[in-house]
Amino acid sequence: MRLHPLQLKLFRDLAKMKGQVVAVSVVFACGLGMMIMMKSLIFSLETTRNAYYEGNRFGDVFCEAKRAPNFLRQRLGEIANVSAVETRVTGKLTLDLPGLAEPADGALISLPDDRPLQLHQLFLRRGRMPNPGTRGEVVVGEAFAEMNYLAPGDHLSAIIRGARQTLTVVGIALSPEYIFEARAGETLPDNKRFGVFWMSERELSGALDLKGAFNSVILDVAPGADQAQVRLEVDQLLAPYGGRIAYERKDHPSARRLDDEIQILKGLAVAFPAVFLSIAAFMVSAVLTRVVRLQREQIAQLKAFGYSSYQVGWHYLQFAFVIVCLGTALGGSVGIWLGDQVVLIYHQFFRFPNLTFRLDHQALGWALFASTGAAALGVTGAVRQAVRLPPAEAMRPEAPASYRISLVERLGLQRFFPTSLRMALRNLERNPWQSFFTALGLALATAIPLVPGAMRDGISYLLDFEWSQAAREDANVVLIEPSGPNALSDLRHLPGVLTAEPFREVAAQLRFGHRTRRLGVSGVPTQGTLHRQLDITARPIVMPLNGVVLSEKLAETLSAQLGDTITLEILEGRRPKLTAVIQGLVTDYAGVAAYMDLGTLQQLMHEGDTLNGAHLAVDQAHWAEFLGRVKECPRVAALTIKAATRESFRKSTGEMIGKIQTLYFGFSVVIAFGVVYNSARIALAERSRDLATLRVIGFTGREVAMVLIGELSLLTLVALPLGLLIGTGMATSIIHSVSTEAVRLPLVLTARSYATAVLIVSVSASFSFYIVSRRVRDLDLLSVLKARD
Repeated sequence: MRLHPLQLKLFRDLAKMKGQVVAVSVVFACGLGMMIMMKSLIFSLETTRNAYYEGNRFGDVFCEAKRAPNFLRQRLGEIANVSAVETRVTGKLTLDLPGLAEPADGALISLPDDRPLQLHQLFLRRGRMPNPGTRGEVVVGEAFAEMNYLAPGDHLSAIIRGARQTLTVVGIALSPEYIFEARAGETLPDNKRFGVFWMSERELSGALDLKGAFNSVILDVAPGADQAQVRLEVDQLLAPYGGRIAYERKDHPSARRLDDEIQILKGLAVAFPAVFLSIAAFMVSAVLTRVVRLQREQIAQLKAFGYSSYQVGWHYLQFAFVIVCLGTALGGSVGIWLGDQVVLIYHQFFRFPNLTFRLDHQALGWALFASTGAAALGVTGAVRQAVRLPPAEAMRPEAPASYRISLVERLGLQRFFPTSLRMALRNLERNPWQSFFTALGLALATAIPLVPGAMRDGISYLLDFEWSQAAREDANVVLIEPSGPNALSDLRHLPGVLTAEPFREVAAQLRFGHRTRRLGVSGVPTQGTLHRQLDITARPIVMPLNGVVLSEKLAETLSAQLGDTITLEILEGRRPKLTAVIQGLVTDYAGVAAYMDLGTLQQLMHEGDTLNGAHLAVDQAHWAEFLGRVKECPRVAALTIKAATRESFRKSTGEMIGKIQTLYFGFSVVIAFGVVYNSARIALAERSRDLATLRVIGFTGREVAMVLIGELSLLTLVALPLGLLIGTGMATSIIHSVSTEAVRLPLVLTARSYATAVLIVSVSASFSFYIVSRRVRDLDLLSVLKARD
């Protein structure tokens, strides 16, 4: 196949500037790789989630009650637009696992004996379901089973409502209800110490003293139906039986956690690619503008031979399209490879029957469209210049830039600058727009490393703030049922316990304006010393005797501020309702919470000195004895160890953010080197004749190179502070956009982050300068001076 003459010219020109083509293509690939990876991860999570929800019939409306009779199941099914109802019994258990010093705990969920399971159907990974009538058989959640090396046939020692019994594992399963398998209210999984267990409804209801009754209901609602009306009718039916307010799927803890993660990815899928593509557009513009300027006479000859302005314009536009195609192909490969690696991290958080990386083919189309659009915007000026250039004018060399001395010389300061540097200053002033855009590209390259630096510093600050300053206890104990003051006395007398601070938590609904939030309200001592509530300056908040204290994120969700009055409806006991003023905002970085003074909450509930558990400070010399005694306590539902929670965060969320940080640092190095190298090569190509002339008239190779390097060094010095300012804004925006109710990062930018950004750009610039210096010294003086372009 014979190529068109213009195509031959295109390939020859590209071969001559292959270094710049590769540099620009790699920058494009960084942005497109991020876009493809993020959008494909979103596609993978959403399609897998939707198929799992539909295939295993995840419910639409949920509600808990104290004790509701089974005959209500039929009445619940008669509610308009309800297509399926599943009532069940739920509870808690504690486990004494071999090799685990502390007790593990779990959620117990019943499986019907006399009817098929309609909703929240299990995906059985191994083994079988429990046989009706056989005691002690359980199916275990896969995450807990993997972490504790459990298999069908293993036996577990458990305490259920104070009674010890032996459980036999008969199956390992997954449930759409526990894609994120964690304790209620927790934002990090602790699969070593918490699991989900399913057992016969008849056996579990007997163990929990709920025979002939249920305490949890799930409803499937017809598509498009008014779920608010369904929730209202569920509340009316269950209210006499201790029913709590019904809620929808979006408020389900596991579903909310997954939705938050997808929302984070959607934010990142736009922010970073936009920056990379902007830089790439600038680089394409600079390269093609240089080509057009150097090929003025060739453009004139093409038009003289009969090529139309359209053909000439399309020819130069193809330069950009070749770069776009290379960048898209490389970016697609990078995005797919990175996606395969990142999706493995999600296996630590989310449990699906089959979560694999699925390429979003629309993302490839969007990537090609975005890169083409960015390149087209970047080269519009250069192509317009080539199209409008009349042949007669193009045959003449380009008019030299107007000569004028630099500002330094006008101020009389030239004696302080060597000759090569004065030449650099003059050239920068003669090409202000080119200098501006080169500095802007370098500034963006400086800005990018600040984002992963902020992530790293944010994690370090969070670990110290949450688990050293706010949480100063060693362990938290949660009781099976709210208990009186004797329970606190018992906890204080456990081996090694130095201090015990009680807490009381009740389910509640907060309302401010038209916004509502369902969560637990915690009653804590007025001036607690173990588990403290801190403000933005890390100072302890004294719990007011009247009013409430909210976490900052909860106040943001409700659109409430300090001093606003909210409505608080307790969903337990007599279900009191009150209005309270927000008298404090807590700074925290995981979940959301509301606090009241412990005594005030107990008076509101009319229940005396009742507590749900306590925060404990334990003498480490008696730690093993303490854990052994807790295992024997039938009233303990869960024991949370601060050190284990901190380590879980470090290994899960910290590890994921660390990998993202490494990825961004790598991209920032590519960007910095690409911008500097591209600018240096363009300057060398445009001024090779001038530089060769300097060599001929007696300048040394080093002096000539310093003219070119001086320009880029000055631009780099100008770009560094601007880049640090832009990077601070980028980090602020991105950290804020990826903050969710589940996990948030504080915005922390240290001198280390700024120094790292400066170092990355400086080292990349130095390496580029070295390459360009060698090219200057290797100039063929005779051929350069004889060349017409």
